Amino acid sequence: MSTAKKFAGQTAIYGLSTVVSRVLSFLLTPIYTRAYNPGVYGIFTTMFSWVSMLNPLLAFGMETTFFRYLNKREDDKQAVYDNAFIAIFTLSVLFLLCTLPFIGNIATDISIDSHTPHTDYILYVKYFIAVLVLDALAVIPFARLRADGRPGRYGIIKLINVLIFVGFNLTFIYGLPFIIKHQMVGAAWISGWFRQGWLGYVFVSNFISSGITLLILLPELLKLRFKFNWPMLFEMFLYSWPVLVANISFVINENLDKLLLGKLLPENLSGTAVGIYSGCAKISLFLSIFVQAFRLGAEPFFFSHAKNKNATQTYARIMNYFVIAVCVIFVGLVANIEILKHFIKSSYWSGLGVVPVLLFGYVSLGIYMNLSVWYKLSDQTKYGLYISGVGAILTIILNVVFIPKYSYMASAWISLAAYATMMVLSYLWGQKNYPIPYNIKKNLAYIVASIVMVFLSFTVFKRNLFAGNGLLLLFALATYYFERKDLKVIFSKR
Repeated sequence: MSTAKKFAGQTAIYGLSTVVSRVLSFLLTPIYTRAYNPGVYGIFTTMFSWVSMLNPLLAFGMETTFFRYLNKREDDKQAVYDNAFIAIFTLSVLFLLCTLPFIGNIATDISIDSHTPHTDYILYVKYFIAVLVLDALAVIPFARLRADGRPGRYGIIKLINVLIFVGFNLTFIYGLPFIIKHQMVGAAWISGWFRQGWLGYVFVSNFISSGITLLILLPELLKLRFKFNWPMLFEMFLYSWPVLVANISFVINENLDKLLLGKLLPENLSGTAVGIYSGCAKISLFLSIFVQAFRLGAEPFFFSHAKNKNATQTYARIMNYFVIAVCVIFVGLVANIEILKHFIKSSYWSGLGVVPVLLFGYVSLGIYMNLSVWYKLSDQTKYGLYISGVGAILTIILNVVFIPKYSYMASAWISLAAYATMMVLSYLWGQKNYPIPYNIKKNLAYIVASIVMVFLSFTVFKRNLFAGNGLLLLFALATYYFERKDLKVIFSKR
């Protein structure tokens, strides 16, 4: 099997597991909004927003560092595995020491609903802390599965995690109340402790799914040896901390615009604007899923091939086909936006204009992730900090300036501007520090062509399904015509 074909196969497995997991999680949204009133659901949203901020802090960029040091220390891969896990384990212990004594204070600080008892907030925080630590401890075992080329086991465990989470949510929201209502076996016992409509069961479900996931990863955990290699550990921390800052900056780029919309717009408009923007942004997640699946397959692949004689040529080829793939998806999603819009309520459709802009932002982000291989392989992760820092600064300043006048459309364009700037900076600095022979003319041609197709489909033909899909077919056929020779080589049997 060719290298490119193997890479494509692994990415497809990661993509399938990611899509299934996202779809299952997405199905919980209407269930939550029906089971909990807006004030209670706001607590859920706030807690999981903090999860997205603290997860990269506990992981400390060690996932990327793990792949890099497997490549640098091929003679001592066990020490790399041990040190990466020990680093996250140590950070998790420190996190517990810094949070457990102050659970009451944390519960008070995050309180947003006066009708919810303070004791409930304390329980939420306890489960929240436990889930963060369990998920952090699973980061390196999951990374090992990717490094060992086992996407199947990786995908199955991730799927089990989501199925358990969804299953327990449905049990607490529908199953147990049904048993109590119909006085089925065990109803008396369940009635003694069960609280109808209690939000805490969401966190209990998450805790159970994370705990079981860590148990399933026990074979990987048993391969650990708690032996420190202090010089290596110090090197790994030096490599990791810029990656950590870059990851936090990425979280800012993804989430801050929604927070600022709520703060900078008048009270009578902010709630509606945030809702419309967030709802329409869900359509762009279809492309985000592909980008995430690519990252899961690409990161270990790039590091494992770093010492190959033709490594840079391989990276350039992968970029070619990544650009083609995201451009086809970009055109396809916009062509079928009249179908996809039914994933959200009709009251949100007035904001559909943000979708093409956000989608192209994800195209830029995906290309940036592809380009970022240069500073990871050359041990210059400080550039990742600089680049993502520029993106975060643009996100903050431009949103503050333009949201009051242009509302959520400003946020969409600023998101695109931030990711496009990061993409350009990464390419320019990368060619100076770690040249890779990307076919810029070809890649730009596909990008520009996809933008033209999207403009025609969305604006000129006003989202007409037949016209949009005709343009998609034309784009796909033209792509196949120009790439037919290489495609036949890649997918030929070897």
